[in-house]
Amino acid sequence: MEIKNIYSKFLECESVSTDTRKINTNSLFIALKGENFDANTFAKKALENGAKYVIIDDKDFFIDERTILVKNSLKTLQQLAKYHRKKLKTKIIGLTGSNGKTTTKELINSVLSKKYKTIATIGNLNNHIGVPLTLLRLSKDTEIGIIEMGANHQKEIEFLCLIAAPDFGYVTNFGKAHLQGFGGIEGVIKGKSEMYDYLNENSKMTFVNLDDPIQIKKTYNTNKYTFSQ
Repeated sequence: MEIKNIYSKFLECESVSTDTRKINTNSLFIALKGENFDANTFAKKALENGAKYVIIDDKDFFIDERTILVKNSLKTLQQLAKYHRKKLKTKIIGLTGSNGKTTTKELINSVLSKKYKTIATIGNLNNHIGVPLTLLRLSKDTEIGIIEMGANHQKEIEFLCLIAAPDFGYVTNFGKAHLQGFGGIEGVIKGKSEMYDYLNENSKMTFVNLDDPIQIKKTYNTNKYTFSQ
């Protein structure tokens, strides 16, 4: 089934879930796989708990017309979120960094929600699953989405930016976190700077801390808002 057809099914639902313990009535359940679990086995349970549709990638668990069979449930989740993002006029603020992401996200949301209709990442659900799920919570009435993005390897922030398509972005800092995955501090700087690379290449706005010389160097475009602590 093409993503536009899956999207029409998504619009019939009131929420999206990957956990049968958190199923709401008229929700869309997406069965993901992990090293120690296969949520395809819970598709029937999801429907019994109130899901309107289930997305699976194992034909052995096909149930009826409420079942959407795809090649890869995770990729479908990501493609669906990207498709939904493009349909909205919501402005997206992308946020990453080695430390302080969640606190900064909460502060930004607390301020902006006073004037705008906002949706922000819940907790630290900031990976290749959490970011798409946050995007799918956005509605046509959402004015600003604050999307936290985490990574422990290079190219992960780039991938998340391609899904979320942020209009604004901020990197809290470059610290000594996930050094093994990034390959050292230079790898951290390169990986986190993928946020700025996306914004630069797409003429979007960056927020830059003038007290951080590395960030000044990485935000070489002119479309930026600077501040000093």
